[in-house]
Parts: sequence; structure tokens; C-alpha cells
Amino acid sequence: MTSAVPTKQLSRKIPKQLETWRERILQFLFPVESDTWLSVLRLGLGLQVIVYTLSLRDDWNYLLAGTGHGLISRNLAEALLSVESRFVPRLGWLVSLGAYVGLSENAVLSIAWVCLLGTGFSLLAGLFCRSSAILAWFLHLCAAKSGGLLSYGADNFMTVGLFYLMLSPLPDRYSLDWRLRKSPSKDPQLLGFWRRVLQVHLCIIYFFGGLTKCLGNGWWDGSNIWRALIRPPSNIIDPEILIRWKDLFPIAGVFICLLETGYPFFIWGKRTRTIWFTCICAMHLAIGLTLGMYLFAFIMIVLNAAAFGAGLVSRSRTESQRKHGTGIIDRRAA
Repeated sequence: MTSAVPTKQLSRKIPKQLETWRERILQFLFPVESDTWLSVLRLGLGLQVIVYTLSLRDDWNYLLAGTGHGLISRNLAEALLSVESRFVPRLGWLVSLGAYVGLSENAVLSIAWVCLLGTGFSLLAGLFCRSSAILAWFLHLCAAKSGGLLSYGADNFMTVGLFYLMLSPLPDRYSLDWRLRKSPSKDPQLLGFWRRVLQVHLCIIYFFGGLTKCLGNGWWDGSNIWRALIRPPSNIIDPEILIRWKDLFPIAGVFICLLETGYPFFIWGKRTRTIWFTCICAMHLAIGLTLGMYLFAFIMIVLNAAAFGAGLVSRSRTESQRKHGTGIIDRRAA
């Protein structure tokens, strides 16, 4: 009889522990959030799409032509893409559709460029947010995949950001859609879920990116940074300056490895989030200024600001107001 009592108590504790873990998981996946982060993501991606499109204004048709114009033709890139999957969006679909209605290839490419630019301004203004985000994601994905041999990390992260934006509960309260249509308030837990997914995604990206860097010798001795700074077209800094500061390359390489690997461990804590967020944004800003990768630097800062930066300023203000208010109460009480 005595042995049955602990067994019953244990059977009661196990369901309670499971229920506790279930509540913790739900609280982690569906935290209560405002739509401030969504506004940051929408505004940042709108500006990113505008700058990206304008930067390709003179070379859009040249680089994405089917044959005979670009350094590497679109047909070659799409043929290689078809080996992986035939269902990945590409500009060839739009060109074929345009030919069916009597439009030339140059006309279709020009229309695609104008539409992509228009979606950037629409996102920046917050007008037709959902349809603009979907169209921007589709057109940019088509351009990135059709010119895949010329694209780099900025294109991949733009696609990621636009994908999360078009699935998130738009519009946000700072958009024109919100003011003109008087949309109902969004579920704060649904807003929290999509922000949490973006946060986890960034943690995975940075951790494995940092782990990959740690496995090689090039980041520990600074040689990878040296190669990146002297390799065209990223060699915008005078080599004499690089030689003078060569002793800092190993320190910078180790710092980058530790910063990216420790990202998923230190970005969550309230005490370390501000430091890690500031350092990661400073790293991307340095990449943009020293290597000329401005679009890559900007999209990474936007994603980090939406995932972990939104709310830091308001939170610090709230804490300062609380401390200030407490000080007034204490003085009055004294």
C-alpha cells in the first residue's frame, strides 16, 4: 500500500510537468507582440526593393535577356534551374506569357522592372500591402532565379524578408491601408508568432554561418578578410591602408566568428540583446562600407531590426520612465 502512494503522486506530477512545458512552448511560439516590428520590416523592404530596382535600371534588360545580350544569358541560368526544379518562378514564364499576347521580350522585362519598382513604393507607403508584398516577392524571385549566376546573398535575404512580409498579418498601423480602410486590430499572438519564426530563422543562419567560419583557418588568421578586401570589385580600400592595418585582421576574424556563433545564445537575453544587436548591425555596416555591398548590409540590418531591434528603444524609454517615476515617489515619500 505504501508503494502505491508515491506512484500516484508521480503520475500526477508528470501531467503537470507536461502541461507546464506545453504552456512554455506556446508562450515561446505565440508571444504577445505589437506590429512595430512589422512596420520596420515593411518600410525596410520597401526601401530595399526601390534601391535594388533603381540600381539595375540601366542593366536590367541587358543582364536578363534570353540570348545574345547578357554576359551570361537568362536561358542558360533557367536551364540550370530546371535541373533542380521546374516549379521555381522565373522570368521565362512572364516572357512566354507576353509572347502569347504579342509582347516582345524587352517589353515584358521593362514591365516587370516597372512593376517591381512600383511594389517598392507601395510597400514604403503602406498601400495595398498584401498584394504588393506578394507581387514584390514573386517578381524579385523571378529576377533572382533567372539571373542566379549573377546574384549573391542580398538576393537570397531579400526573398526571405519578402516571404515573411507577405505571410505576416498586414497591414500594420503605420500604413496607409490601416488609415484608409480602418482595418481591425490584429491578433497580438499571431504577430508574435511570425516575428518568432523570423527570429529563429536568423538564429539558425548566423549560428551555422559562424560555425562554418570557425571550421576553417582563414577567419582565425584573417586571411579571408584580406582576400575579400583585395578581390575586385570589392577592392575599394587602398592596399597601402590594408597593409598598415593587417594586424587587426585576425582580431576581426575571431570577433566575427564569435559574434555569429554566439548570436542565438546572446540575442535573446535582455542584458545582452542590445550589445549583440549593436555589434551585428555594426558588422554589416562595416561590410557595406568596406566591400561596397550596400544592399546586403542594408537588408541584414533591416531583418535584424525587425526581428530583435524593434521595441528596444521603447523598452529602454519605458524602463527609464519607471525608474524616474520611482525616484519621484521615493523623494515624495522621504
